[in-house]
Amino acid sequence: MAYYETVFIARQDISATQVEELTDTFKKVVSDNNGKIVKTENWGLRTLAYRIKKNRKGHYVLFNIDAPGSAIHELERQMRISEDVLRYLTIKIDEFEEGPSPMLTSRTRDDRSQNYENDYSNQTSVTSVPDEASIEPQEIEALSPENTSNYSEENIEGTKI
Repeated sequence: MAYYETVFIARQDISATQVEELTDTFKKVVSDNNGKIVKTENWGLRTLAYRIKKNRKGHYVLFNIDAPGSAIHELERQMRISEDVLRYLTIKIDEFEEGPSPMLTSRTRDDRSQNYENDYSNQTSVTSVPDEASIEPQEIEALSPENTSNYSEENIEGTKI
């Protein structure tokens, strides 16, 4: 059998228990077609990037599935029929990832603001100005005002001042 990852987005106006019932329905569809769901992750209610069927938010659910192609075909058919499913995406993968998915381990905006509130590690340090003793005598002579007197200033008309 092949390995698949399926993510579906349910409407925002259904409750969390209804999302669980929908998840259980899809699990039953896969198991009835000789497949098994290895992992299920409920990512919760998240804001969509753009409106889908007049919804701005949706309940995200991830399945890791070990099943034949016919089971995936039936699962996607059931998702198309269901009015509660806004979108779904199924991809075939070589192997399952261990541990939680990156969506569960990613930080929210609130976590970032708290963790980096007093963190100054990304700021550059101030470098000190070199002492006159560390500058070569030739460099000091080149910068002195006496050496700049060879150059005359000219005004706009080109006459020397």
